[in-house]
Amino acid sequence: MRHGKRFNHLGRKTNHRKALLSNLASSLILHKRITTTLAKARALRTYIEPLITKSKTDSTHSRRVVFSYLKDKDVVSALFRDVAVKIANRPGGYTRILKIGNRRGDNAETCIIEFVDYNDNMLKEGQDSKVKVQKTRRGGKKAKPSPASESSSDTPAAEDK
Repeated sequence: MRHGKRFNHLGRKTNHRKALLSNLASSLILHKRITTTLAKARALRTYIEPLITKSKTDSTHSRRVVFSYLKDKDVVSALFRDVAVKIANRPGGYTRILKIGNRRGDNAETCIIEFVDYNDNMLKEGQDSKVKVQKTRRGGKKAKPSPASESSSDTPAAEDK
């Protein structure tokens, strides 16, 4: 039994898994969106999000730490130059996983993993949804009657007496 299993080993030995995640992360940084299996995308999310958080502070130490994971000088410079600037004010949740169905050959569940701030179509939809007014089933607060209507309602009651 494997009690306390912390992450998906993806059916690979440690070195193979590290190389796989490093290559997937490099591709994601360069292309901003990649298509892969759902299991690999979930593993990649936990691998790359701390690196993006580390890239918010542009120092020699953080560059060396990120380079130890990615092993590619061009990818590290692209991360610090392009991606970190665009996501600087985001507190976390830098990636989005969109399921796209199953693969024909082996019926593996595939998905698209992308950076949240780089999908222009969803950003436009997000701006449109902010303009919409939220409708509730209750109908909201009822308006208070005006002082003129209160005085007119008091007069008929006085006439009845």
